Amino acid sequence: MQENCCADSGCQCHSGRTCMAKVPIFSSLSPEEMSTIAEIITDKEYKKGESIYLSGDTGKRLYVINQGKVKIFRISEAGKEQIIRILYPGDFMGELSLFAHSPVNSSAEALEPTMVCVIDGDKLSQIMKEVPSIAIKIIEELSKRLLNAENLIESLGLHDVEQRVADTLLKMAEDQDEITLTITKKDLAAHMGMSQETLSRKLTQFQDMGWIKQVGRKTIQILDRKSLLDIANLD
Repeated sequence: MQENCCADSGCQCHSGRTCMAKVPIFSSLSPEEMSTIAEIITDKEYKKGESIYLSGDTGKRLYVINQGKVKIFRISEAGKEQIIRILYPGDFMGELSLFAHSPVNSSAEALEPTMVCVIDGDKLSQIMKEVPSIAIKIIEELSKRLLNAENLIESLGLHDVEQRVADTLLKMAEDQDEITLTITKKDLAAHMGMSQETLSRKLTQFQDMGWIKQVGRKTIQILDRKSLLDIANLD
């Protein structure tokens, strides 16, 4: 991991401004306020598979992804990984540490070479008192993530494997007929709460039924959306 900081408090970190430009929570800042936050940003680079933080860490920091891709996950008592979400450039993590004085309960790992802008939590908390709109936007994002987490819990608890796979494919496809995977099938399976082998079997089954077509490792074509919808909407 490499670390690059501004050498003095008066400099402006170019990458810090790049991070802020990508994140909606900073969109209402004035140029002066952006300069203030840019001074408390540290750049860190992570290799593929390298941990950014681990469950139980107590550091108070906000992490903004500048380049790359990160997975947020938890490990069960049985040692099974559950991916909570995948983050891309412009996304942020560690926001709970700004409001709660408790260790983080999830881990973050780079899925590819990744550059992260790290913002000192104590200093950002002070700035939020002066610019409340930042705190409001962070809370709005927390609300969205809470809703997504509740939907994930409901899916894992109430839906069988076929429903989860069909529902996930439809959400990833949106209104398109082709999906390009941005994560491995292993990580996709972990996000859906199943093994990679189970996911592969279900995708093969769906393909044999004529509902989808797998093209290489990263592409899935939707051939029969109605059948997938019928499976996803089963009670």
